[in-house]
Amino acid sequence: MDVSTVLQSPFAPLTFVVAPALLTNASSVLAMSTVNRMIRAHDRMHGFFAKSEAGELSDFFLAQVDRVEKQAALLLRALHSIYVALAAFACATLVTLLGAGFLSFVGPGGIRFFAGLGIALGFVGVGGLVVGCLNLFRATYLSVINIRDEAGAIRLRQGNRPGR
Repeated sequence: MDVSTVLQSPFAPLTFVVAPALLTNASSVLAMSTVNRMIRAHDRMHGFFAKSEAGELSDFFLAQVDRVEKQAALLLRALHSIYVALAAFACATLVTLLGAGFLSFVGPGGIRFFAGLGIALGFVGVGGLVVGCLNLFRATYLSVINIRDEAGAIRLRQGNRPGR
């Protein structure tokens, strides 16, 4: 890569910053939604705990308690991975900005170093997002199982109602 071609436009180095910056923003939104899901799992478990304290927790709900616990663990793993991705993308953005700032000073070897480091951090970020999304998918699957169980129980109760 020729340094003079990159320096022809003052905005050329900034184009390298856009991708990691956008991925940083996307990771932040995914982290916030995952935290929201974690809070909802906590609230659901708190409801189960209240039912157990009142002696109202049946065997039906015990299976759901196990799934909500697994779901919370998956959400925590997803959140860890998303935070790794967020940090990697933020670092990639910083490295790219530093590389653009030092472009005229470092020469071709320095450009390759900053570019390689930025790309490596980008791969770490993408890997974190993939792992996080897989855990989110598994947590969502557990939610769907709980919803199906509850829907089946409601249908069963409605079918056993007097007068039906």
